[in-house]
Amino acid sequence: MMDPGDTPTSRAAATPHELSMVTVTLLKGVLYQEDSPALWNDLLNLQAGVRDYVAVIGLELVLDEAEGYAFLRSRPTDGEENENPMPRLVARRQLSYPVSLLLALLRKKLAESDAGGGDTRLILSRNEVIELIRIFLPPGSNEVKLIDQVDATINKIAELGFVRRLRGEKQMIEVRRIIRAFVDAQWLADFSKRLEEYRKSNGLTEEQDG
Repeated sequence: MMDPGDTPTSRAAATPHELSMVTVTLLKGVLYQEDSPALWNDLLNLQAGVRDYVAVIGLELVLDEAEGYAFLRSRPTDGEENENPMPRLVARRQLSYPVSLLLALLRKKLAESDAGGGDTRLILSRNEVIELIRIFLPPGSNEVKLIDQVDATINKIAELGFVRRLRGEKQMIEVRRIIRAFVDAQWLADFSKRLEEYRKSNGLTEEQDG
């Protein structure tokens, strides 16, 4: 005999509350499976309802079950002109050069790690991050300023949700795999053009860049 608690009617009755919880969480930021297993399971069960709801307010759900993350983004307009466009609920962020550079470097580092078939988690020390950035700076850059800049950049990227500092190990960061959804091949290609302009403005050569 079916347990009354498993009937479609009781399940439907619980749906509005679960849908609200999942949707509000997504409106606040990224939902990670490892951080909120219960909410993640609710999202998988209710994703059709979530997609329908957020579509009304001009958003779409991006869900990667394999990587274990989900987030909302503004729906693309397909280039169509609209005299009365819907206000953006998810604001575009203009990233600074240091943030863009580190995002690109971390994305490439993650790709290299994946290609090597090693651990699915990419964990780097602050010193390793400094060495990644150092080759893109003019010779003789101030070491103290470099370290301060790297710390500030890591903090900014952590705020954006692309990395997180390990508990009890403040000098270590984990690159979160959601970075793959934001830093794609086109983004890297566009950034490479900016990087070439930066090289020229700072008098760097390909040899100095390593």
